[in-house]
Amino acid sequence: MNRTDLKQAELETFSLFEMTPDLVCIADKEGYFKKINQAVIEKLGYTGAELFARPIVSFIHPEDVDRTSRERTKLLSGNPLLNFQNRYVKKNGDDVWLEWTSIYVPDKEIVFAIAKDITERKKSEKEIEEKYRKYKGLATHFKHTLEKDKKYLAVELHEELAQLASVVKMDVYWLSNNLSPLSGLAKKRMEQSLVVVDLLINTMRRISFSTSPNMLDDIGLDATLEWHCKEFSVLNGIPCHFESKYDETQLTHEIKIDFFRICQEALTNIMYHAEASNVAICIEDLGDRISLCIEDDGKGFDMHKQHPTPGLIRIRERTASINGHLAIQSDTGKGTRVCVTVAKDKYSRPDVY
Repeated sequence: MNRTDLKQAELETFSLFEMTPDLVCIADKEGYFKKINQAVIEKLGYTGAELFARPIVSFIHPEDVDRTSRERTKLLSGNPLLNFQNRYVKKNGDDVWLEWTSIYVPDKEIVFAIAKDITERKKSEKEIEEKYRKYKGLATHFKHTLEKDKKYLAVELHEELAQLASVVKMDVYWLSNNLSPLSGLAKKRMEQSLVVVDLLINTMRRISFSTSPNMLDDIGLDATLEWHCKEFSVLNGIPCHFESKYDETQLTHEIKIDFFRICQEALTNIMYHAEASNVAICIEDLGDRISLCIEDDGKGFDMHKQHPTPGLIRIRERTASINGHLAIQSDTGKGTRVCVTVAKDKYSRPDVY
């Protein structure tokens, strides 16, 4: 086939694309349109002469020029451009989103490209993202309000009720030493009262900590979890070990609170359901993510048959609220592993599986 026949075949091939609503064009290596179908003219609003007279980059939205230039360099190096999205500015000033698939033909030094108008899709995506940000903001606000109320309740329990109980303890102690003579029964009741008051004070302090761990603000997440593991071990007789393999400053205050709450829920589940002999908690740096894992060697459960417990539901909700990824591994007789990962730099949409 001679050059004339090839030229004619190219023209005939390109004419077929006049029937498609997609934008079809051929560009030279210097970045100018050489051929375009009618859809390009109708979509951008320029005449054919105007489109041929200016470099293609002059029609691209200024914010997308650098990104498009980098992709074009890859294209000219032999890498096909697949589903690349950028904005063009129409003659009337409006933006149009286009999704391109392009190939470079090196022996002819031309780029053949087809684009679809995805403007409506991008508008829908933007609306969804705005709604998501709105609801995420509301959820964060409610969560902060709840934590604030919990902190107030914890202070009242620890500073007010526990102190009043301490006063009662001192009064009972004074009575037991200054009222005489006391019968054996009266003395025994006094001693029992002192024991009960001690239990009451310790219970209020434990509830205060569980409601709002003030030490989280004072000494940080690592020290708080280490203390919480020791308390869990003492109260339940189950060894609980905490390991830190990350830089705590990489976590926001919100994530620190949620990591602590997730550990609380997981340890409560273990205490009541797992029948475990050992528990391990680890926070680890995974490069672009931070991972929190709680693992036990208890009886486990069949994930295909087990209905989610309230504790697991709350863990899922907490994970979603910080745009984390939740993975739960368990099997009958093989323990349970709960892992939550969050991105360091920015939060993706919730992905709970």
